[in-house]
Amino acid sequence: MNIAQSAFESLTTTDSRPTAIVIGTGFGGLAAAIRLGAKGYRVHMLEKLDAPGGRAYVYHQDGFTFDAGPTIVTAPFLLEELWQLCGKRFSDDVDLRPMDPFFRLRFDDGRIFDYCGDKRRNLEQIKSYCAEDADGYEAYLEASEKRYKVGFEGLVDKPFDSLMALFRFLPELIKLRSDRSVYRLVSRYIRDPQLRMTMSFHPLLIGGNPFSVTSVYTLISYLEQRWGVWSAMGGTGSIVKGMAGLIEGQGGKIECNAEVEEILVENGNAKGVRLRDGRVLHSDLIVSNADAAWTYRHLIDARHRKRWTDRKIERSHYSNGLFVWYFGTQGKYEDVPHHSVILGPRYRGLLDDIFKRKVLADDFSLYLHRPTETDPSMAPEGCDAFYALAPVPHLDADVDWTEYAETFRQRICQRLEETMLPGLSDRIVTSRLLTPQDFQDRLCSFKGAGFSFEPRITQSAWFRPHNRSEDVKGLYLVGAGTHPGAGMPAVISSAKVIDQLIPAAVTQHA
Repeated sequence: MNIAQSAFESLTTTDSRPTAIVIGTGFGGLAAAIRLGAKGYRVHMLEKLDAPGGRAYVYHQDGFTFDAGPTIVTAPFLLEELWQLCGKRFSDDVDLRPMDPFFRLRFDDGRIFDYCGDKRRNLEQIKSYCAEDADGYEAYLEASEKRYKVGFEGLVDKPFDSLMALFRFLPELIKLRSDRSVYRLVSRYIRDPQLRMTMSFHPLLIGGNPFSVTSVYTLISYLEQRWGVWSAMGGTGSIVKGMAGLIEGQGGKIECNAEVEEILVENGNAKGVRLRDGRVLHSDLIVSNADAAWTYRHLIDARHRKRWTDRKIERSHYSNGLFVWYFGTQGKYEDVPHHSVILGPRYRGLLDDIFKRKVLADDFSLYLHRPTETDPSMAPEGCDAFYALAPVPHLDADVDWTEYAETFRQRICQRLEETMLPGLSDRIVTSRLLTPQDFQDRLCSFKGAGFSFEPRITQSAWFRPHNRSEDVKGLYLVGAGTHPGAGMPAVISSAKVIDQLIPAAVTQHA
């Protein structure tokens, strides 16, 4: 039996294309599989869960549809590129709708800021908070655009597997004062404390602390203004479904309930995988969309790792954890927008508790997702679907989530009742939870971190796990834990990076 036959038992044996195994079906893995298929590889995707998506898994419960993780699209052209590679149009498979506002911020004193794509409306609201900050906001957007041009257009889809690649961009990064944090850069232009929160909280959406993550991430503000914020009808799962269809149309295979136990290495080269069910599959190359730290720590024997040793993995800094409560209500909350951020009484102090002290504080901030504002089909008629997400410490914190999860859910419910969802506790008809412990046990996320390695400057670009493994030849990494980082645009771009590193397939003729 040759390699192709061994790895693709259920596919035709007349297909002589070189094979590629992709571990994990998150957005990074799906995008990588599409690009590999377009390069001529026969792709076999292996997914631990019972359906594709990874962190973008979809829960169906009591007639409600819950996107497990990602909820917005901020760079739709990255998805359009993937469909174009397959000779298709993204809009034929996925219906995107613009968000207005992008999100509503509710501050602890009850004040509201509806941040949107209309600069005039933003300026009007800014003036109601602090008139002097109107000019500062325009200057801040100019600063954000400069970082977008360097950080997104210049860095996001470029390989960083050599120091020379880093050195090429260092002058620009130094010029932009990338050593400054997001919050510090925002504070140069914005005086009002609440407006500073409005312009600086974005890194929390990708696992970064605004007070320590590099100011390059202020590019998100310009990215949103330029490309908008979008939501997919049917939820983010409709994008996953569309990508899976592209892969199958290329002749690729997606196998669920197939957990990889080990990446097999011979003479420093990745040769295949062993699954938990005992099967061994061989392949010409392997792409891991599993969490990068988990990939090295648990899927590759320590004797094959010189750079990503157990000690280095353990001593690295990881993003915050996430507590997510999915729930459905009888009746609708018509005045609640699609995306809201409910801020607590503290900002920096809370983030210090989460990222530095690793303690679960008494207070918290929430991201509230109400997809039924845009797409009523996500819930039974007359009902609303929600999820409430609270950033929390990862599993280094002394929290037993099996014991405390329900208590924490009740605290979140009380906070929502006090702020945006009055009478909530009497209207809940379905509910489920996802804790940092679940991120580790279900999603194989190291330390239960929601976004893998924390995107501080000393863990960015060349300093993150490389897209082309430093330890194992023939192994490539995509997803939140490698370059360029977390967030849908970044993980999809990580597939563009390996596209430049992997040669086109050369068909082996019998």
